[in-house]
Amino acid sequence: MSLLVEMTTVTALALVITVVLRLFVAEAFYVPSESMYDTLTTNDRILAEKISYLQRDVDRGDIIVFKDPGNWLNEEQKAPGPFRRLGEFVGILPRSGEGHLVKRVIGIGGDRVICCDRSGRIMVNKIPLDEQEYLLENAKPSLQPFDVVVPAGSLWVMGDNRAESADSRAHMGGPGGGFVPVDNVVGRACCVIWPSDRMTMLRPPETFKKPGLKK
Repeated sequence: MSLLVEMTTVTALALVITVVLRLFVAEAFYVPSESMYDTLTTNDRILAEKISYLQRDVDRGDIIVFKDPGNWLNEEQKAPGPFRRLGEFVGILPRSGEGHLVKRVIGIGGDRVICCDRSGRIMVNKIPLDEQEYLLENAKPSLQPFDVVVPAGSLWVMGDNRAESADSRAHMGGPGGGFVPVDNVVGRACCVIWPSDRMTMLRPPETFKKPGLKK
């Protein structure tokens, strides 16, 4: 009996610790589409860490997981079964089917983001971005022109696979103007954890460190 009580206590504590880690430290997610290809691809398992945003704000270049800000997915999300929900709640399974998206932050509150300059590059605060580091080879930064100023407390996000990403550009005419509230951010995608041949760390590209970019 004492062994059973001990095992039950240890199991309960382990579950509590796992739930706390999921809520406050990091959480695993499935990548649902090819909108971030080939930085991320469909069914990659990524880890969204939450610790860094306790110490700093969301920044340009971050890949973020965020809650759908206004029916961007434009589809009814399939509810997971009870065992799946339990696995996701305790953190032993990646979250899926709950209206989350993964995109790269291009502009933060106060930024003016323009597409494009004469060389076809996106500009943030009049500084052109060199996006070859993460865009598909020979891909255009955007075929859709835009000129926006990001409101305070919001973000302008884009997928790395620009031709296949229904990101901020696709929702400029809808509620919220295509901007993502910072409050919708779940965490920063810090690494790919599965499959094993795609395991890698996800770091902000060098172009977002350009002098003069930050206002």
